[in-house]
Amino acid sequence: MPSVAISGVRTVETHWIPLSDGRKLAARLFLPEDAEKNPVPVILEYIPYRRRDGTRTGDEEMHLFFAGHGYASARVDIAGMGDSDGLLDDEYVRREQDDALEILDNLCSQPWCSGVAGMIGNSWGGFSGLQVAARRPPQLKAIVTSCSTDDRYACDAHYNGGLLINDNFGWGGALFGYSALPPDPAVVGEDRWREMWKSRLDDHKNHAAEWLKHQRRDAFWKQGSVCEDFSAIECAVLAVGGYLDGYTQTIFNLVENLEAPAKGLCGPWGHKEPNYGVPGPAVGYLQECLRWYDHWLKGIDNGVDSDPDMRLYLMDYARPHSHMDFRSGRWLGLPQWPAKQIGVRTFWLNGDGRLAEAPDAGGIKPVISSPLTTGVQGQEWCPYGQGRISAEGARDQRADDGGSLCFDSAMMDTDLPLTGVSKIRLRVAADKPQAQVCVRLTDLAPDGTSSFVTFALLNLTHRDSHEFPAPLTPGRFEEVELSLKPVAQVIPAGHRLRVAISSSYWPMAWPSPERTILTFDPSGCRLDLAVLASEEGLVPVAFAEPLWAEPGPVTVKEPARQLRSLTTDLPTEHTELTAMSDDGRFILEDTGTEITSWRRKVYGVSGDDPASCATTVTCHEEFTRPDWNARVDCEISFSCDRDNFYARGWVKAYERGAIFAERNYDEVIPRDCM
Repeated sequence: MPSVAISGVRTVETHWIPLSDGRKLAARLFLPEDAEKNPVPVILEYIPYRRRDGTRTGDEEMHLFFAGHGYASARVDIAGMGDSDGLLDDEYVRREQDDALEILDNLCSQPWCSGVAGMIGNSWGGFSGLQVAARRPPQLKAIVTSCSTDDRYACDAHYNGGLLINDNFGWGGALFGYSALPPDPAVVGEDRWREMWKSRLDDHKNHAAEWLKHQRRDAFWKQGSVCEDFSAIECAVLAVGGYLDGYTQTIFNLVENLEAPAKGLCGPWGHKEPNYGVPGPAVGYLQECLRWYDHWLKGIDNGVDSDPDMRLYLMDYARPHSHMDFRSGRWLGLPQWPAKQIGVRTFWLNGDGRLAEAPDAGGIKPVISSPLTTGVQGQEWCPYGQGRISAEGARDQRADDGGSLCFDSAMMDTDLPLTGVSKIRLRVAADKPQAQVCVRLTDLAPDGTSSFVTFALLNLTHRDSHEFPAPLTPGRFEEVELSLKPVAQVIPAGHRLRVAISSSYWPMAWPSPERTILTFDPSGCRLDLAVLASEEGLVPVAFAEPLWAEPGPVTVKEPARQLRSLTTDLPTEHTELTAMSDDGRFILEDTGTEITSWRRKVYGVSGDDPASCATTVTCHEEFTRPDWNARVDCEISFSCDRDNFYARGWVKAYERGAIFAERNYDEVIPRDCM
């Protein structure tokens, strides 16, 4: 996957964008050398991750590429992050969007800009693009949004199916560290950087705790959720992501619901842009972005508006492994979405453990009370790309199947190409007022290997509404429907399909306050599979090889390492999953800054006690130059009992090894049907 040298481009290390309230935001610009004589559209990426040192290499790989192909490109730090003035209130706040409108005004008024803009971003940047598009700035004509969400409650790193997920703390711990970092004195000045750092630390927040105070889909989550009004988005949207990523559903939601031009692209990847996509095949994503912008920003008739609504990668079977470099398969071009080529194949969950194509006539009502560690063979809700964090994919599911209620189909006599969003309807009763249900779909190979395909979670108190949950009546059967995470994957002939249902799914989801027993009435339990029923009318799909611009030099002094371990102390039955992401130690040669950075997540639970569940996230970051040394160490930890969550944390900031400032956090957050 080659990088290419880019010529005819100049960079502006720091372009200050003044805001109406007196703050200034820091931007790095990538400009065609002749842009002031021949103005061009601008592409904006607007994120918090320190354009000067945090994302410098990746910024150059993308934005130099765009500038070398006739666009101005701007990478802007959100207020209170990197070298930008102000403070970070939280993720995706209204003020962040207000600032973006002023950013676009500033960029589009520059002599090198034609007055037309696009936005691009992965994750936070993808969120920003959608949220800013919903504000309808007149300059914004097209966005590319990858690994983002249209619904901040239902499809983000906090809650899933109304259940608290551990990504709330993994991501919250990372932001806890990022938001405590200082600006660079070489940019903001030796006389200002300490003052700015102190202000950030004085205002510092335990964001994960703040998010935990909103356990329902309230106004906090509705703000910034573009699904509240899809019609607000009028510019063209290219929505991108992967099946391994946590945000897959958004691609399908946007393409189906936007009135503006919208196209979807989904491959086998994790939480990364497709030109770096793992598992492969990676694709020429930046070239696809250029096609998108050439049409919508420059008016070039290149046929992009006639691309299929959905380009989906249909994955072949693969034996389960925590780290896959490549998934074999083929691309499907679906001209419209929803697609007429997608049909439904229905299976019924029978009381004797069969997944049958006829309803159950018997009277057996199967029950399950899963071990709390059911789920340890799965993956995190949002794997961050297997080149970066190892052991991300789900492993052989047989151990988790052993703690689940399993329903197996007959052997497939032909391939079964699952494609899109499948649904499962359950008639279920719980013995406690609060309970959860996890449904996994797995592929059973002839040798018994159980391979993860997709899943769905539901907090049963949220059975009717995420905004107005209600306790269960123990013993009363409820009718519920779950949408399984979208996937396109072939269950090959000779294999069987398995539905595995559990009453817990740790460490992805926080357990219910008490151990529960679930009882199912098979007469109301039905699986409706979305399958590729016909290939008539499909459009051929092809991509160029992945390319990016050659970035500035980096000297690696200690290599990055990614570790994951699962341990159980047998006498206490305490199980811990530890995930370590160490970026190593390296020098950005253009700025002379040496950086070390690591994050460690520890998830723990003991025996059959839901109150033993706990999570700790520890982070370290240090910047070193002859003229500068700044370090931040921090940690958040969360635990619970039947009625409350307990949120604790600390942050310590050091200048040249001496304490600069420190903060401690300790609060109790009541559980709310959670």
